[in-house]
Amino acid sequence: MSLNVNGTEIQTDPEGYLANLDEWNEDVAQALADRDGLALGDSHWQIINFMRQYFLEYGTAPNLRILQKALKEEFGEEWGDKKFLFNLFPYGPAKQAGRYAGTPKPTGCV
Repeated sequence: MSLNVNGTEIQTDPEGYLANLDEWNEDVAQALADRDGLALGDSHWQIINFMRQYFLEYGTAPNLRILQKALKEEFGEEWGDKKFLFNLFPYGPAKQAGRYAGTPKPTGCV
């Protein structure tokens, strides 16, 4: 699959994850969200940026359980709540936010 972002073809796998992680930028994240019909707000961007930082630090994308715990520690109780996260990313917080963040699919996510 591919995604046209500002005149550049960005290749993705069948699940929408970037084929080349180095092609990520905020416009790519926005295009992926647009394709899903999701309007990104400040809370979405906080999680997307958190996912990117986590990946850069640990070399892997966090699964949902790890993401909940890390967000709770970083931003407070509400951010670790599964319902809160699914309201932001209805297709699965770790998977969907990871796609938008340009990380690989989190380990353990089906």
